[in-house]
Amino acid sequence: MTERSAGLPSQKEVIELLNGEFARAGYEIEDVVIDAAARPPRITVVADGDDGLDLDTIAQLSREASALLDRIDAHAAPYVLEVTSPGVDRPLTAEKHYRRNRGRKVELTLDDGTTVTGRLGETSDGTVRLVVREGRRPDYAVRELPLQSVTKAVVQVEFSRPNPRELELAGLSGKGATA
Repeated sequence: MTERSAGLPSQKEVIELLNGEFARAGYEIEDVVIDAAARPPRITVVADGDDGLDLDTIAQLSREASALLDRIDAHAAPYVLEVTSPGVDRPLTAEKHYRRNRGRKVELTLDDGTTVTGRLGETSDGTVRLVVREGRRPDYAVRELPLQSVTKAVVQVEFSRPNPRELELAGLSGKGATA
């Protein structure tokens, strides 16, 4: 949405207003969604950072965003402000997304049509290291894949703790599970 609707700021105005404050806190605005048709209208700010977002950080960013938005138009229509992190269903499309999800289990579709599931390791210089299971026993290996060969990447929801060896190979030994 690029123009003001129902007395709400535009997507561009919200990004311009909040971007500096979020960046100073170490976070990046991934998207702003304005739903003027909702009752009450809703402004959703999707943010992310290299260390992810916890509930305390979301609450702090929400307070700061609310204060900044209140300053631009004291007579604006009432709305709900939501600051959130990208959901696990968001496809990984940029190197920073892979880096921010290090240690998580992902399913990658490669440009040759094959799929591979593994745990994200280090990502740099256009290459991702993926910890994959080999054989029937829990033997793990690290595959290096160029990001340009990945056509789709989605984080997988896990309900059990990762194998410590997987985390070690992903470069997260001693840090616990991130998924």
